[in-house]
Amino acid sequence: MEWTKELLYRQLEEVSNEELAVLKSKVDNCPWRQSFHIQPNTGLLNDPNGFSYFNGEYHLFYQWFPLGPVHGLKYWYHVKSKDLVHWENDGIGVKPNKYYDSHGAYSGSAIEHKNNLYLLYTGNTRDEHWVRHPFQCIAIMGKRGGITKLDTPVISDVPHGYTDHFRDPKVWKVGELFYAIIGAQRSNKTGCVVLYSSPDLFKWTFEGEIRTKMDSFGYMWECPDYFELQNQGVLIFSPQGIEPEGDKYQNIYQSGYVLGKKLDLLQKVMEHGEFIELDRGFDFYAPQTTIDSSGRRLLVGWMGLPEIKYPTDQNGWAHCLTIPRELSVQNGKLIQQPVKELESLRKQEARTKNIINSELKMINSFTGTSYEMICEFKNIDASEFGIEFRTSKKEKTVLTYDVIEKKVILDRTFSGKTIDSPFGTIRKCSQELKQDKIKIHMFVDVSSVEIFINDGEEVITSRIFPKGESTGIRFFASRGSVKLQAVKWDY
Repeated sequence: MEWTKELLYRQLEEVSNEELAVLKSKVDNCPWRQSFHIQPNTGLLNDPNGFSYFNGEYHLFYQWFPLGPVHGLKYWYHVKSKDLVHWENDGIGVKPNKYYDSHGAYSGSAIEHKNNLYLLYTGNTRDEHWVRHPFQCIAIMGKRGGITKLDTPVISDVPHGYTDHFRDPKVWKVGELFYAIIGAQRSNKTGCVVLYSSPDLFKWTFEGEIRTKMDSFGYMWECPDYFELQNQGVLIFSPQGIEPEGDKYQNIYQSGYVLGKKLDLLQKVMEHGEFIELDRGFDFYAPQTTIDSSGRRLLVGWMGLPEIKYPTDQNGWAHCLTIPRELSVQNGKLIQQPVKELESLRKQEARTKNIINSELKMINSFTGTSYEMICEFKNIDASEFGIEFRTSKKEKTVLTYDVIEKKVILDRTFSGKTIDSPFGTIRKCSQELKQDKIKIHMFVDVSSVEIFINDGEEVITSRIFPKGESTGIRFFASRGSVKLQAVKWDY
């Protein structure tokens, strides 16, 4: 199918029921539909938006183009949950049906105010010459769930010195004032974030650009997020245009953070350390955080990347969201751990204690397509060791710890259907052994894996597309032995 502008920017109401039914059937027959991840009913999912805890429930919206695995007219689709595990589809949250979002309701965030949930997002428009003009817009959700949009945007212009790449507001409150940061591109084609303030969420004042140590770090910063955790400031953003550097920055676009002193809102300065990637896998972008009623800072990311073709495209859909992760700070670094609520998915349990000695070993009951598994490797006397999973005679995804290089390596060369990407099939990250052991905590779904190394010091997220019969799990050690202790729960 050739996606013309006319097809990409149709309103959903213009599409026949027959066309939608054919698409839904195609999606439902896809062998790679996930079992416990948020995924679109049809079409393309991308950035998580409006992540919030409101009226006793978690709310998540995501960017959605309903008609195919491409980026067209974007809606906000709404899902909600009482436990971060079981998500209920709640339909379209924000429709792109006003002059200020005629070409898409782009990304944004949410904040509770006066017993309502305020959604602050970017309205995308294009003129007859296809020139973009972004607006920052408000939609309001009441406790009964209905969402209404304001008649006019709350920020209508891009400040002098910045291009029309100006989007993705993240809102928070300090004292009596609301603040929002927006991802921007300077006129000299470098990325940054700018700051706005408001007394009421309706009237916004441009405060200026936030000064960082990164004056020339990529050409655009998307999806910024600022919060404070354990008395430190954290700025998350997704820079575009970063060149690879050793094992770092290997994807088409990156997502990461800087950690430092709290943002000085008066001086608009953030003092911080180095930029650190949040995830070292193949498929992670545009994360967003929220704080819940118990004070936890939670993160969800898009398990995908722009401008990459995926095997599910042929079935009329693309992408999913990551599992929610709880954030903390340790030793100058953000630590990500799967939320405890996921334990409610655990079913049949299998356990093993074993010595793996220069061999590839299969263990009874260690098989599956959707599961959680925790492995500890100790008493290490091998040059490398690790796990092969979703295996069959021809397929395997391999996680290796190289003892000499002190690196964790994920290899999806033989994972199944290949992803149309020039960015390689191997990802590496440095990870020191802790007291002569490595802990691997894995969440494997039908077409993905999320791997937490040493209790979340590093995370590796990737889509994989094996055949249904690729259910094996094998443990290995090379040139020596390692002691394995593992537990697996079917999901």
